[in-house]
Amino acid sequence: MARFRTWAGIALAGALCVSLSACSSTGGKRAEDARKAAAAQGRAAVNTPRWTFAMITHSGDGDTFWDIVQSGAKQAAVKDNINFLYSHDDEAQQQAQLVDAAVDKKVDGIIVTLAKPDALKAAVARAEKAGIPVITVNSGSAESKAFGALTHVGQDETIAGEAVGEELNKRGRKKALCVLHEQGNVGHEQRCDGIGKTFHGTLQRVYVNGTNMPDVQSGIGAKLQADPSIDAVVTLGAPYADTAVKAKADAGSKAEIDTFDLNAKVATELQDGTLGFAVDQQPYLQGYQAVDLLWLYRYNNDVLGGGRPVLTGPQIITKDQAAALQEYAKRGTR
Repeated sequence: MARFRTWAGIALAGALCVSLSACSSTGGKRAEDARKAAAAQGRAAVNTPRWTFAMITHSGDGDTFWDIVQSGAKQAAVKDNINFLYSHDDEAQQQAQLVDAAVDKKVDGIIVTLAKPDALKAAVARAEKAGIPVITVNSGSAESKAFGALTHVGQDETIAGEAVGEELNKRGRKKALCVLHEQGNVGHEQRCDGIGKTFHGTLQRVYVNGTNMPDVQSGIGAKLQADPSIDAVVTLGAPYADTAVKAKADAGSKAEIDTFDLNAKVATELQDGTLGFAVDQQPYLQGYQAVDLLWLYRYNNDVLGGGRPVLTGPQIITKDQAAALQEYAKRGTR
């Protein structure tokens, strides 16, 4: 039996009903048809003013995860008649400067990630002082409300880590390696902390330079060679799962490779058994919902979540579900 697990199913279903107005058996098809028509014709589905929203993330160059986030955000922007601006920098101070630049442009709304929240606090405060509504996305759920954001869209990273620890227990794993590819990213630390809370075995950590795949591969490989008893490797992003597979082969290890996040390659490797499982936080939905919620606030002063994060995950994906999701992964929406 196909097995999907999520801590946020009921809340997320309600959120989707609000933002898409399509919760009947036919409503989903109509919404999809409308989405395709709007994208093909480049026309908005509303006649509200053409507001400008800026999304500023901590993404490095070439991170395919953020391509999926952007895909969702751009689709919502077409529907909502939004001029969508995207910028990114994996250096926190530079990311803060990009937020400042968006404030100087007097945009109508800002979507920002808080991977390194301390560095972004002043910039977010400046946006709010200028009367620009802010929504945080993906990382920073713990700081979002304190920083004055309307809401946060993403998964709770600690809960996601706890889900991984429980899945590792079910699989009988005894010693796991958590691979952190961006030092200082609080969300990554929370994921590994969450694994440690529920995992009954021993958890080790290894820090690698996520912008340098040879460094990632050698770092994981060195750990596997030094400790052959490691029977599970958990990467914190889809692009690093395949690199972990290569490191495993180089080290002659029998460890299972598992990962956070989903892309077309991960879906294929889940299906053929190369990977054990993946944790999907639905990045397309993060981008789509963030833009849609800003539009709802500008249009109707609506705020979703009641002060709590709007959760998009976690969802444990195994071989059983990989085939069904592969189509969506290939088109860049999962």
